[in-house]
Amino acid sequence: MRSICPVVKRVEETPSTVTLTFDYETRTSPGQFVMLWIPGDDEIPMSLSYVGAPKGVTVKVMGATSRHIQDLRPGELIGVRGPYGNTFDLSPRRILIVAGGSGAAVLAPAAEAAIAGGSKVSVALGATVAAELLFARRFEGMGAHVHIATDDGSLGAKGYVTALLPKILAEGRFDAVWTCGPEVMMTKVIAAARPLDVPVYCSVERQMKCALGLCDACALGPLHVCIDGPVFSGERLAAIPEFGHSKRDSSGRRVPH
Repeated sequence: MRSICPVVKRVEETPSTVTLTFDYETRTSPGQFVMLWIPGDDEIPMSLSYVGAPKGVTVKVMGATSRHIQDLRPGELIGVRGPYGNTFDLSPRRILIVAGGSGAAVLAPAAEAAIAGGSKVSVALGATVAAELLFARRFEGMGAHVHIATDDGSLGAKGYVTALLPKILAEGRFDAVWTCGPEVMMTKVIAAARPLDVPVYCSVERQMKCALGLCDACALGPLHVCIDGPVFSGERLAAIPEFGHSKRDSSGRRVPH
């Protein structure tokens, strides 16, 4: 059932991302997503970047609807239904988070919940340029140890965030790796952790239309991201040939990443 909620606050996080918070009383957990809708427009999935009160989503423009959502101002209305999907297991005591771009949005509330439960969290945070680093201060503020990489070297190490992993994994004794970002990036995270037998859990983003497992838009091999995920073990994903190689576009056609 959809609720119509007023936007409480709008924060420009980076030049390309905006956080909107809204009053939504339904209980949610780190890793879950909601479907957002503007009257007269389309409905799209968004991972929750804040799961307390108020709830929040952090929006990067991917098309016309996400642009319209990003442009909402406090007091304007948005339709929300959900939450949907599974959550991160908060039991590991030492966690490495690997976030690429807007993938930090779903991982930040998971990190907060883990730290609140007594876990130690390290974060490898990547972006194209320093200005696009998402939630670096938020991760630092919650007590996580943050490693940074930017494609152009404007802050932290120069290059992809996955290049940081061999050293971080060798120096730390991690019980789990949580990651979200481009699928190609997540395949590299899985590969880096495999020799050390550290389990990896990936939050996967795919086209979604119904969030109920009916429309097949988010099919990933034999799975549906909306009801089987969005959080999957790296071991399970590595067994699906299309993961990291192809996806479905808005019309349902399979296209390469």
